[in-house]
Amino acid sequence: MKINLIKVTQTPVDFDEKSDKMAFKGYLQYDANKLILLKAKLSGKINTDCNLCADEFELDVNEEIEFYLNSGIYKGKNEVLLDVVECFDSIVDLQEILNSEIELIKSDYNTCKNCKD
Repeated sequence: MKINLIKVTQTPVDFDEKSDKMAFKGYLQYDANKLILLKAKLSGKINTDCNLCADEFELDVNEEIEFYLNSGIYKGKNEVLLDVVECFDSIVDLQEILNSEIELIKSDYNTCKNCKD
């Protein structure tokens, strides 16, 4: 799902994206200084590799996601916002964000149940 950031106001715009066994559900809402707040929950299961034994296993995911979106290059003034995603052409691709979050979780240090025990 692609959403034009110009149409996002202080009234939340709900979204619900899916990818295999993952759900990405939340909303977009205008915050301040031309920033759009993305607040969502990422839940489900993903297949990833164990960092100890290298076997593939299914990882349960239940994450709260919150960051800001900016149309174009972000030029903050006297603010320190580390979680700003820059969207060009004023369009955010939520499927692309979902896929990026999945890859970020996969790149983390994950261990299977056998190696934890």
